[in-house]
Amino acid sequence: MKLRPVVSCLALIGAVSVTACARGPAVETSSTLPLRRVVVYRNGVGYFEREGRVSGGEVRFRVLQSEVGDFLATLAVMERGGSSVRAAAFPMPPETTDEEHPPNPRERRPVRVSLDPGEHDLFVGYTVETPIWRPSYRLVFDGERAQVQAWGIVQNVSGEDWRNVRLSLVAGAPVSFRSELAEAVIPPRPVGTDRGAVIDAVPQSEIALRQQSQRDVATATTESAPAAERAEALDEDDVDGAVDRLANNRPAGRSSGVATRARAPRRVAPTPRAAGQGYGRGGGVYAQPAPPPPPPSSAPRNLAALAALAVQGGATRYDLPNPVTIPNESATMVMLVSRDVPGRQMHLFAPDPGVPDSASHPFHVARFDNGTGALLERGPIAIFERGAFLGQGMLETLPDGATTTVPFALERGIAVEHNDTYAVEGERLVRMVRETLTIERYNVVRTTYRVRNGLERAANVLVRQALNGGQIFEPREGTTENNGNALVPVTVPANGNTEAVVVLRRPFTVSLNLESDQAAAALTAYLRDGHPPDALAATLRQALELRQQIHDLTHERTEAERRRNDLQQNSNETRENLRAIQRNATAADLRAQLTARLSRVATEIDQVTRRIVELDTQIGERRVRLNEALRGVEFDAQPTTRNTANDAATPPRPVPVPVPRR
Repeated sequence: MKLRPVVSCLALIGAVSVTACARGPAVETSSTLPLRRVVVYRNGVGYFEREGRVSGGEVRFRVLQSEVGDFLATLAVMERGGSSVRAAAFPMPPETTDEEHPPNPRERRPVRVSLDPGEHDLFVGYTVETPIWRPSYRLVFDGERAQVQAWGIVQNVSGEDWRNVRLSLVAGAPVSFRSELAEAVIPPRPVGTDRGAVIDAVPQSEIALRQQSQRDVATATTESAPAAERAEALDEDDVDGAVDRLANNRPAGRSSGVATRARAPRRVAPTPRAAGQGYGRGGGVYAQPAPPPPPPSSAPRNLAALAALAVQGGATRYDLPNPVTIPNESATMVMLVSRDVPGRQMHLFAPDPGVPDSASHPFHVARFDNGTGALLERGPIAIFERGAFLGQGMLETLPDGATTTVPFALERGIAVEHNDTYAVEGERLVRMVRETLTIERYNVVRTTYRVRNGLERAANVLVRQALNGGQIFEPREGTTENNGNALVPVTVPANGNTEAVVVLRRPFTVSLNLESDQAAAALTAYLRDGHPPDALAATLRQALELRQQIHDLTHERTEAERRRNDLQQNSNETRENLRAIQRNATAADLRAQLTARLSRVATEIDQVTRRIVELDTQIGERRVRLNEALRGVEFDAQPTTRNTANDAATPPRPVPVPVPRR
């Protein structure tokens, strides 16, 4: 027999308003198409699949008026033995302009799928609005070993019982939107009139894309079409695989060698043990018998009862191997994963405003790797050790292979004090244009953590350091960074103390002239560590030498200017004294002494002034030489490659020799 998809608008998107007070399900059909499969997502939609043998020329559904559009957008029909579906008919919503009496969204509308006369083995799938499934986790420590268990909680408020259905839970959320395919849409059209032959608008050009051969077009169209629109041959034994593909928009395999997505492993035959149990409002257990959840400290005895994992499109799907019965308005809890993973207990110092004592005491945390092979959604996690309950935490969404640290208690036997100091340090050349240098510097925050351990055993403490856009300089071994924070490991001996210093650097840039000492230091470091070409290095060394000469001459001129000012002040004071004793006949000797001093000061002022003029000439000459030496210099300094472990600088790539501008 052949199984072909025939009618579908698969978007795997739908939204049906179903609540506990709804009168029946959003989609009703005859008992010849019972519910066989349910896939629940984390975005508020669920995929429902019905299967059965139908006699006659049509299949009828009764769909809520508000859900007809979404039902049509996700309806998929597959038939064993080949397609016989002709069309799907549905009524138009009534038109009304009465705002006080809008159409009743709970009114049901018939949807008819026309078939060829005779017997039909049909698979019908669609999506409707469904409560999200919720994860719950257990983490069990046994010495250096940890076991993680994942459970899923599913609620059925669909308006019908889910009896012996194959249940799948998908971690991840496909894009979801409401469709209004049942509503008539008439777009506005331009009015055409005969106004002569004048072209009154610029026509838009048409674009023709390169076309493949007819055979390639047919192949590409088949590969890109939705699963239920592809005409594919399947063996009778692969009906279950076809249903699986229908639920997940996956193509079936072709014998002609067309590449398709890899299918999830075929599910193992169900064991006598049930995979879940349903609870109604009165608390009674329904239909499918199952033992209560296992004790937290024990692994499941029957591994075949766990969900099979499959990863598709970046989402993880859990397929329960045994049929599940969940009556309407009830819930079930099923075990999805139970794996041994690398993990241990530690302490985390991460002050939380909601826990005041965490400002001075670390949290007791469980740190483990996700080695389950699946994405673990956000949910509560209970921590156990050798049968004892230690506490609860919240597991954030954890991809496969990632590591998480979950706080579950406060450890008052360890105290942490910390203080910060601030400084601006470092200079690294980034760019140079003639005498202007762009320098990278660092705002440095040094945080000193003092950890006191009052326990009788050594403690491993992770200190969370907010990076705030910076980087840790010379990080301690074992430091990890994620989501803007760093976790710094600190080991504290039993009844002992430990001090750890974390240096956080945030870079910033400033523009400085070569006269600046910081600019000169940055250029000197670049010549030492940047390995510029020889011609450029010679130019920069000459510039540094001229800059030093200008610096020395400028310093000498400053001293000479200060000496001349002192001499000028001395001369002025001497003149004042001479005027004071000018008419005193008995002070002739003093007048002679002051006159001689005034003469010596004037001579020295003349000498200092001549030296200042000479220094100005020399400084001007060297400034011209410096300008000429740097006239063609313009380059970006290549950043050094740093090792995060020791911040060791490695030689950068060569810098092009600057070409003088003309």
